[in-house]
Amino acid sequence: MAGQAGLFDLQDRYAELSKSGDPLERLLSVVDFEVFCPPLEVALGRKDRSKGGRPPLDAVMMFKILVLQALYGLSDEQAEYQVRDRLSFMRFLGLGLGDRVPDRTTIWPFREALVTARAMEGLFARFDADLKERGYFALGGQFVDASIVEAPKQRLTWEEKRQIRDGQDPPWPPAKVRQKDMQARWTVKRGRVKAKPGPTLDGAEARMVEGLLIPAFGYKSHINIDRRFRLIRRFIVTDAARYDGAQLPGLRTPDAFDSRVWADSAYRSKANEAAIAAAGRSSMVHFRKPKGRPMPGPHQRANRARSAVRSAVEHVFADQKQRMALFIRTIGLGRATVKIGIANLAYNFRRLIWLEGRTVPV
Repeated sequence: MAGQAGLFDLQDRYAELSKSGDPLERLLSVVDFEVFCPPLEVALGRKDRSKGGRPPLDAVMMFKILVLQALYGLSDEQAEYQVRDRLSFMRFLGLGLGDRVPDRTTIWPFREALVTARAMEGLFARFDADLKERGYFALGGQFVDASIVEAPKQRLTWEEKRQIRDGQDPPWPPAKVRQKDMQARWTVKRGRVKAKPGPTLDGAEARMVEGLLIPAFGYKSHINIDRRFRLIRRFIVTDAARYDGAQLPGLRTPDAFDSRVWADSAYRSKANEAAIAAAGRSSMVHFRKPKGRPMPGPHQRANRARSAVRSAVEHVFADQKQRMALFIRTIGLGRATVKIGIANLAYNFRRLIWLEGRTVPV
């Protein structure tokens, strides 16, 4: 039979978790989540409770739940269950065994309030200011890139697709409208897929075919990271079909110490080159291959050298999609912006933990 619970059993369990290296305890020691309290309170617009009513849950604690969801790829239902089940989650949120645990019907409205208030830009800017206060300035140049974040594919007829593309609302009942994402878009991306042997493939086994155009549906995450610390400094979320190069002016970091701007050939245009020069920056954007002619040798060598440096930005997207399982299961651009914005903050939190344990800021 199990013995009676002792007075210090919970403290002993927490001590064992700390001894094992609880990553969430390390996160709490590095990131001051209270810096998010002012922008959260402004975004939520909490009403006066002097006349009574159930007090709202702490805004910072609810924000931490969104961070847990981003770090571990949890749905609202799974987040509720895991908070109840895991002592490390409870300690991270500052909850005791007898405290009220936010359920899925509380997590969803909190996230919706951030969507309505368009709060992600303010939250992200507040943490970026905290990074600069610690000495983590944007050094070594800027990397700009974009990646598709997929969403559940929509099964639509050609006529329904045409209506959505033309800005019209298909004649759907309200229940169907709530389940259809009319702001996400189809596009194609270069990737690799496993292909079976055939007339055009050699070998007895299936192998990976690279450079194929693969259709994808969802949104696009545009980010700017600094070369020195590889922290995300700015981000923009659009539908997946949006042109990457058009987002460059909104992604540039004006207070970066290094003047170089690194990007792939999708960002090379006369307008972008002029904007980079007008801002006093140096363009390290890849050269494009001339149509119908081979790439000049100097441009080939320049692109090869720039790729070796710029490839670091791909590690950010790989971390988010593989370790954090970033995928858009919500509907609408506003919700996708909050989802991707929280994922960007969560990436910066983990990156800061690594930096604090390895380097000394400027």
